[in-house]
Amino acid sequence: MPTLIHRRVRECQAGKYPKAVCRVSSGWVVFGDVQFLPGYSLLLADPVVSDPNQMDEAVRKTFFYEMSVIGDALLSLTDAVRINYEILGNQEPALHAHVFPRYDTEPEETRLSPVWLYDWDAAPPFEETRDRPLMDALRRDLQKRGIAE
Repeated sequence: MPTLIHRRVRECQAGKYPKAVCRVSSGWVVFGDVQFLPGYSLLLADPVVSDPNQMDEAVRKTFFYEMSVIGDALLSLTDAVRINYEILGNQEPALHAHVFPRYDTEPEETRLSPVWLYDWDAAPPFEETRDRPLMDALRRDLQKRGIAE
């Protein structure tokens, strides 16, 4: 059954997903629907698989490597002090990795907690005019690091 991740990957492939940052060999780098943590990104596997255990060893290594390089790039482009990585797949059983920059400026009650404790309904939504400069910088940085097309 196609998931939201399947639809988003198809939109990325067609060049019609406004939150797409760039193509990497294991999938697509996209910005999150909300940006309560500036630069919150996802890596969507392409081709879509249910989980990393469905990938052959080389593709799996590439996916996890590229996920970590996205974190490297966000650390260099933002004031983030660390990156949190999460792969869950419970609600969307299609492989996608969340890449969350974490900041010292986060509210005390959430700064050291999992991001899922944030009020996602009250979070600032993605806004292309606000977020495009960081998206473009991320794409350029990933190109310099040799993983983005």
